Amino acid sequence: MTTANSMFPDISISTERLVLRPFEEADIDGLTEMMNDEHVVAWTTAPHPYTEADARAWVTRLAPAERTEGRGIVFAVTEFLTQRLVGMVHLQHTDWRVRSCEIAYVVAPWARGEGYASEAALAVTQWLFRDQGFERLELRTAADNVASQQVAQKVGCISEGILRGACIARTRDENGALSDTRTDLIVWSLLPEDVDGIADQLAEAAGYTAFSEWN
Repeated sequence: MTTANSMFPDISISTERLVLRPFEEADIDGLTEMMNDEHVVAWTTAPHPYTEADARAWVTRLAPAERTEGRGIVFAVTEFLTQRLVGMVHLQHTDWRVRSCEIAYVVAPWARGEGYASEAALAVTQWLFRDQGFERLELRTAADNVASQQVAQKVGCISEGILRGACIARTRDENGALSDTRTDLIVWSLLPEDVDGIADQLAEAAGYTAFSEWN
């Protein structure tokens, strides 16, 4: 049950390489480009083609409402040095009584392979557990979305099982047209004790110093 106090604070989170903050109107062009990427189209339910109007609605109305209406919180993930939009992390389906929610993430095509998704996801996870007192985080990945599964494993997620036929992915047929394909979902979870030491492992692998702060 959501109460008047069941709402995440309006904050930013910093790591050595990233700043996670609320979306701004300056992000609209980058968001539009990112959400039209083939990989994003395949594994999300976002409109396609994703227009500037879609991005503007997300930035100015839909994403802020996730927080103010108590459903979750959306972070624009930006590169610290360039301030370029790297991706997005979305906490959703929040259960305030159980202190649990689900995490989803998207990474821009130019930023893949840098460990940004796992760095951002872990920073949000640490904030959720340490600062917000949450006890469980879930992640669902399509059975064929190997990249998302690798992120889940890097941040310490435990695979709990498979939801058969629970996901609709979008694929292109031989004529290049998009079609819906039913596939399975893998359910992952994180508890506070699962993330101990993960930040240092990720930092060592990527060659940076592990730290995160929020304000």
